[in-house]
Amino acid sequence: MDSFSSTSRSSKPRNASSVAYRPIIGVVMCENSIDDNPALTVHEKYLDAIFHANGLPVALPHELATKEGAIDSVLSRLDGIFLTGSPSNIEPHLYGEEGIEELADPGRDKLSMALIKATLAQGIPLFAACRGMQELVVATGGSLFRKVQEQPGYMDHREDTTLPHDRQYDLVHPVAVIPGGLLSELLPGYQHFQVNSLHGQGANRLGAELTVEAVAPDNLVEAVSIRQHPFALGVQWHPEWHSMTDPVSKKLFDAFISACRQYHYQQQMP
Repeated sequence: MDSFSSTSRSSKPRNASSVAYRPIIGVVMCENSIDDNPALTVHEKYLDAIFHANGLPVALPHELATKEGAIDSVLSRLDGIFLTGSPSNIEPHLYGEEGIEELADPGRDKLSMALIKATLAQGIPLFAACRGMQELVVATGGSLFRKVQEQPGYMDHREDTTLPHDRQYDLVHPVAVIPGGLLSELLPGYQHFQVNSLHGQGANRLGAELTVEAVAPDNLVEAVSIRQHPFALGVQWHPEWHSMTDPVSKKLFDAFISACRQYHYQQQMP
C-alpha cells in the first residue's frame, strides 16, 4: 500500500532540522473517582498512540472550560487536539433531546464542545475517536442515536463484554470509505477495511459543516471530516488500539501528527 505523503493541505518544512519537532497535543480527560476522590483520567493507550506517532500529549483539565480566556490561552501553546473515547455519553439536551443520560460527564461535554468550536475557528488540527467523533457531530449542529442497536435497520455496534478485554477490541466489521474525501486521501488503497466497534451511540443527523467519510455495512456513519479545515477528522472506531501495528491506525495518527507539525511551522512564520 502507498504510504501517506504531504498533499496540497500542507507544505514541507523549510529546513531539515524542523522535522525533529514533536507537536504538542492536548488530550481530553474523563471524570472518574479514585479512592472516593474526584479525579480526571485518560487511558494510556491514547497517550501512547500520540507518543508513538512522534507527538507529545498533554492532558487537559475540565476546569479550562470554566475560566474566561483559559481555552484560548492553552490553545496558543498547542499544535493539535485529540478527543478520546469514553464509557460516558454526551448529555442529550446538547443535541435537542429530552431525558437523562445515566453515563454522563458534563465537565467533559463542556470542555470538548468549547475546544471543538475554538479549534475549528482557529484552524488547529483535530482528531476525534468514538465519543470524540460524537462530540464533533454535536458541536457542529448534529444529533445522535442514543441507542443504535434499537434503531430499525442498524446493527448492534457494542462490544461483547463477555470476551476478555483485549478481544473486545477485535476487528469486527468493515467500513467503506467515500471516494474523494479526506479519509480516501489519507488511506490510498484502503477503500474497505475492518474496524473494532465499542459504541452504543452513533451519528444520526449531521450539521452542514460535516462530510461523511466512511460508513458501516448498515450505513451508520463511521467517519466524518470538515473539508474546509486543515485537518478535522472523526472516526467512530478506536484507532489508538494497536496503533503501531495496525496499518490504518498508524497512517491516521501519522497524518494527524504531520498536520499538527505543519500547523506549528505556520504559526512560526512571520
